Amino acid sequence: MAKSPETAETVRSVGKDDVLRYLQQHPTFLVENAEALSALAMPSRDLGDGVIDLQQAMIGRLREKVEQTEDVARLLIDNSRDNLSTTARIHECVLALLDATSFEQLIQIATVDLAVVLDVDTVTLCVESNGAFGVPVQTLRLLPEGAVGSYLAPMQTVALNQDISADPQIFDAAAPLIASEALVRLNISSEAPPALLAFGSRDRDRFKEGQATELLQFLARVLEKLVRVWLDLPEDEEEYLA
Repeated sequence: MAKSPETAETVRSVGKDDVLRYLQQHPTFLVENAEALSALAMPSRDLGDGVIDLQQAMIGRLREKVEQTEDVARLLIDNSRDNLSTTARIHECVLALLDATSFEQLIQIATVDLAVVLDVDTVTLCVESNGAFGVPVQTLRLLPEGAVGSYLAPMQTVALNQDISADPQIFDAAAPLIASEALVRLNISSEAPPALLAFGSRDRDRFKEGQATELLQFLARVLEKLVRVWLDLPEDEEEYLA
């Protein structure tokens, strides 16, 4: 089947003469589109044996710096977008927690709704128990005495762990799925047992050392204040650490 003139014109390749003609007709093209220069191979100059063309060397280094700068700019833009997205999600979590009309609903939101909003596989609220402190909600995970201290150092607030075999004491039946975790200490009250808020993901890169944790800590601070309100616990003058 013969191609129509329009089709033949559409698929015709652009040749050297076409490029030269276009540049002659648009003499300011490279000025207005300087990024095109990085794709061009500059002609080398024959300066004789043993003579180095410093101009070419400088152009090569400038191109490398431009590429490095572009990579850094792209990384900063991507990180900024991720931070904005994470901030918006944390704000949504806080508003959801504030909407709770009972302690039971607060824990339900913390352990179910937050996982959906933050796009993680599971969120658990874990509390040490020696039988002396009554736990009014069945969905809380009970830990043996001293467990929180085994997960977090005395002055450590957050632990980010990657490539893990998750602890069933924290994640229960979901533990085999979890490949990375974020454990955040909850300083509820000196009259409450040590506790932690745990986030688990099957994505091994979701939580890893070096990530910013300020937003997770902010979310944990909001939750511990709400727990104090609902359980009518005193707020310590100094931050209570297990």
